[in-house]
Parts: sequence; C-alpha cells; structure tokens
Amino acid sequence: MCSAEIFLIYAERFYERQFFTRKKSSHECWEKFEDVLSQHFTNGNLLEKGIPSVKSIAGQLNISPNYLGSLLRIHTQQNTQQHIQNKLIDLAKERLSTTNLSVSEIAYELGFEHPQSFSKLFKQKVKQSPGEFRRAFN
Repeated sequence: MCSAEIFLIYAERFYERQFFTRKKSSHECWEKFEDVLSQHFTNGNLLEKGIPSVKSIAGQLNISPNYLGSLLRIHTQQNTQQHIQNKLIDLAKERLSTTNLSVSEIAYELGFEHPQSFSKLFKQKVKQSPGEFRRAFN
C-alpha cells in the first residue's frame, strides 16, 4: 500500500470514530433531526414547501448535509434521503388506511408535484401500489 492509501484509511477511521466517541451529541443530533422532520410533516409545510431536502434539514440543524448523512448512515445504515422517504411512506400508509382521499390527493398533500412520482416511490418502498395497499388494508 502506498502512503496516500494508508493516510486515506486512517482519515476515514478517524472520521467515523467521532460518531462513536461522541454518542451523546450524536444522539442529540438524531433527536433534533427527528423533531425537524416531524415538524415539517405535521405543520402543513408539505403543501407549501414540498418535500424537504437534505440540505434544508441539515441547515436547520446547523450541520453539513454530508455530516448528517454520515451520522445517520453510521447509526441506522440509511442515508438522510431514505429517512425522509420512509417518513413520507409512513404518512402515506396512514392516509391510505384512514381516509377516503384519492391517491392523487394524498400525493399532493404529501408534497409531490406529480402523483406518478408518489406512486413510483410507494411501490418501490412497499412493493405494492397505493391502490393495492388500500385494498389489502381494507
């Protein structure tokens, strides 16, 4: 191995070590992330502002998007975008099972500009279409 590779390996280990040696601050950051995400989804912001971006959430937490992604990936094996999508899917499942809104109405309510994008994401995550989910649930 050349010295550049050894240096990169050392730097990566040092970078990842901070997430384990600062468990309390990492946990606090995780909780703040969950709070910011929940507030965005419950305050009607989805209709106004659309789906939150990784950059906007990281900005609200006063950390970089890369740091937030690393923090989440170390603790949950998922990146920030996956967390946002999972939250959207949970809300979609709730609305599909508790309301009579159409799939398009739910998609717009959740911040999607196009219902097809919502249906594609839903099917990718749940392995069935929103309509199939609703029929199976009822």
